[in-house]
Amino acid sequence: MPELVQPLTEYANTAAHCAVVITYQPDPTALLKLLGPLDKEGDFIVIDNGSDNIDDLEASLRVYSHCKAIEKLGENIGLALALNRGIEWVKARGYRYVLLFDQDSRPGDKFTEGLLAALARAEREGDRRLAAVGPRIMNPQTMRQTPFKVFNRIFGRSDRSYAGLIKEYQADFLITSGTLIPIEALRDVGMMKADYFIDNIDLEWCFRAKSKGYELIGTDDAILYHAIGERSDHPWVRSGLVAQHKPSRTYYSSRNRVHLYGASYAPLGWTLRDIPRFALKALWLLLTSSQRAAYASNIRRGIRDARELTR
Repeated sequence: MPELVQPLTEYANTAAHCAVVITYQPDPTALLKLLGPLDKEGDFIVIDNGSDNIDDLEASLRVYSHCKAIEKLGENIGLALALNRGIEWVKARGYRYVLLFDQDSRPGDKFTEGLLAALARAEREGDRRLAAVGPRIMNPQTMRQTPFKVFNRIFGRSDRSYAGLIKEYQADFLITSGTLIPIEALRDVGMMKADYFIDNIDLEWCFRAKSKGYELIGTDDAILYHAIGERSDHPWVRSGLVAQHKPSRTYYSSRNRVHLYGASYAPLGWTLRDIPRFALKALWLLLTSSQRAAYASNIRRGIRDARELTR
C-alpha cells in the first residue's frame, strides 16, 4: 500500500490532537462541511479508501492549513483498517489524542474544545481510566438527539450522569465518528478490529475497552450532526428509530454482531437485547423491502461466516 504523502521527518508535531477522516466516494460538499470546522481547531489527515473522485478533491483538501497528510489507498481496505492506518500515523508523530471521523458528519461549534474540556473534567472527578469521550449525536434530518446508553441496567439506561457531572454521562458505547481517544488508551486496549471491515467496529472496541477496566463518557459539550444509515421515506427510518443500509452492508452488520455475541467481553445485557432486535430488524427488511431477496442472502451469509472471524 502507498505510504502517506508526508514522511515523518517532514512534520514536527506541536499540537495535542489530530483528527483522522476516512473517506469513500465522498460527497464533496458534505466533506468540506466537515473539514472546515476541523481546520479551525487543529490538525487532521485524510485516509481515502479508493474513491473515484479523490484526485479531483485533493486540491481542495490541500487548501486547509491544518491538513497534514492525505493517503490515497487506491482500494477499499475497509473502515477498520483505514482507521488503524490513520491512528498509526498520529501515534508516530507524538500526538496525545486522536479524533476519529466518518465523512458524513458535521461537528458543531468548538467541537474539539468541548471534548477536551469534558475529558479533563471527567478525569478530575472520576476514579477510573477513560478510554474515550464522544459527542452528543444529533440527527440533522430530525434534530433528534441520541442518548448515551449503558447495557447493564433494565431501567434508567440512558443519560446517566458520570461522577456527578452536569454535562457528562456514562456510556457503554460511542459511535466512531466524533470520538476522541487518548493514545495511551489505544496502546492498552488495542487497535480497531480489522476483519470487521465496516460495521460494529466501534461497538467491539468499546466493549473491549470496558472489559479492561476503562470508562467511556459522552458529553453535551460537543454536538455532532450525524445520520446513521441511508435516507428513506419510511417513517421509522426518518424518525431515527431504525437505521437502514444497502443489502451488501447488511452482510457485515449481520456477520459482525453474531460474532460479537460469542465474545467473552460483550456485555450480557447488550447481547440479550440485541438478539431480538436483530431478528426484528431482519424480519422488517424481509417483509417490507423491495430488495428482500438480496437482504435475505446477505443476512444468511453473514450469520454463516461469523464463525470464520478471529476471537
